[in-house]
Amino acid sequence: MEELWKYLTMYLLSGFKFIFGPTLGVGYGVPLVFTALLTSFGMMTTVYVFTYFGHRLKGIVDRFKKKDRKIFSKKSRRFVKVWRKYGVKGIAFLTPVLLMPIGGAILANVLGGKRKKIIHWMWVSSLFWAFVLSTVVKYGWEAVSNFHLY
Repeated sequence: MEELWKYLTMYLLSGFKFIFGPTLGVGYGVPLVFTALLTSFGMMTTVYVFTYFGHRLKGIVDRFKKKDRKIFSKKSRRFVKVWRKYGVKGIAFLTPVLLMPIGGAILANVLGGKRKKIIHWMWVSSLFWAFVLSTVVKYGWEAVSNFHLY
């Protein structure tokens, strides 16, 4: 039961913030490949939910949102610049490392990405970054823990 709890925690938190998956996986001692796959599945669950049901969720959120919010900011202009230059691929590539899975999925949908492309490129990005970050966290942690100043 304890193992199931570890895996479920990794999966669910990866859907919220991508780096939680590799960090928890290494901390729990989960094998690297399994850590990367659970991290990807967690992110992609969030991407599917916000890609297919985002319009319904938007209606609920709009009821509670402030009406006098700034539309254009430095941050939003940067995302539009990335979108115009790289499209769905650029947003998908940046989602695991700079954005949360929720933010990347919403941004790709709001800026007009097609569902099929969003899902495809988010899968590619999540698998790539899950393996890269899991490896970096695992072997980076081992290097740091074996380092001695004396």
